[in-house]
Amino acid sequence: MTRSEQQIAAMVVKHSGRDHPADAVLREALAELPPDVSADKRAVATAVFAYFRWFRWLNPADTAPKKFAHALELDERLARDPASFTEPELRANAVPHWLQSVMDVPAAFLRALQSEPKLWLRARPAQGAKLAQQLGHAFAFANTLLSDAVEYCGQEDLFKSQQFQSGQLEVQDLSSQAVSVLCAPNPGETWWDACAGEGGKTLHLADLMRNKGLIWASDRSRRRLALLRRRAARAKMFNYRAEIWEGGAKLPTKTRFDGVLVDAPCTGIGGWQKNPHARWTTTPKDVQELSAIQLNLLSHAAVAVKPAGKLIYAVCTLSRAETTEVADNFERSFAEEFEAWPVANPLSDQNLPAARQWFWPQDHGGIGMFVALWRRRAI
Repeated sequence: MTRSEQQIAAMVVKHSGRDHPADAVLREALAELPPDVSADKRAVATAVFAYFRWFRWLNPADTAPKKFAHALELDERLARDPASFTEPELRANAVPHWLQSVMDVPAAFLRALQSEPKLWLRARPAQGAKLAQQLGHAFAFANTLLSDAVEYCGQEDLFKSQQFQSGQLEVQDLSSQAVSVLCAPNPGETWWDACAGEGGKTLHLADLMRNKGLIWASDRSRRRLALLRRRAARAKMFNYRAEIWEGGAKLPTKTRFDGVLVDAPCTGIGGWQKNPHARWTTTPKDVQELSAIQLNLLSHAAVAVKPAGKLIYAVCTLSRAETTEVADNFERSFAEEFEAWPVANPLSDQNLPAARQWFWPQDHGGIGMFVALWRRRAI
């Protein structure tokens, strides 16, 4: 790393905290670089994320440059010799100690958290192999249900690529793509992406629907919905409506839907490989508070599902309170209205249908996620 890169990375680490996530501080710092400052943005990001991944291995007395160098050395060591890190060492240092009280923590999961995450892209329908060939250093996912997923291993800035500018690709995690595939929307249907965020799954649903039908996309953040509109315009996706929804009983529309996706806000434990800073700011209290919010969102959104329609609950976390407990509580309250809907796991070759599915980063290289699927009973 150059001196400028070290200084920028040190500034990001210094200003990161619970109310200022490292990824947001990093984006802001890189966006505001003066023209006369020469820095490799990728090198800065790599150093910052390595620092938080290996935080407990670093000597607090070392200077920032020494800490970054040590963290990057640990990255290389893990890639070269994964077994050199023992399970007790990983359990003691890779995650906060409270984590094992809220979820099962396999050793393979810990080892996956310490490795650099894969970069997944989504091509337009049936264009995965073509996109991989165009980009180079890329590989289409070997699964017919997710053949549009592409792993990118190159070093180019994809946001400057012709493929991105023309809407031929989206940066979207493999597990996130699997959730949209599980929804299995049909062309001409009406869907609601209730917690749409910046619209990754909204755009994927639209592609799966061949841009036919209608998708309502809602979020509590106007900023995120503005980004969704920008992404939709680039992808030439126009069969949607975007509305603010705070998550309460008053829904953004009286429409009844063929399918509702509740990709609820969560602690993001399944994404700690991509966002290692969150390991040290998330608390057990967050788990419990978000579990209550998730059940509330799911219960309110369920009202909008028409008879025989689908309801999908997804979270990028793995704690029991945010996954199976939410699903269990929902089923107790809505047993007369909804039934479990078993579907084949798109990330598995076994083709065994299940109404509750887990995606683990050590299995497929995507973020960790939990998905529960129901259908409203036909009247």
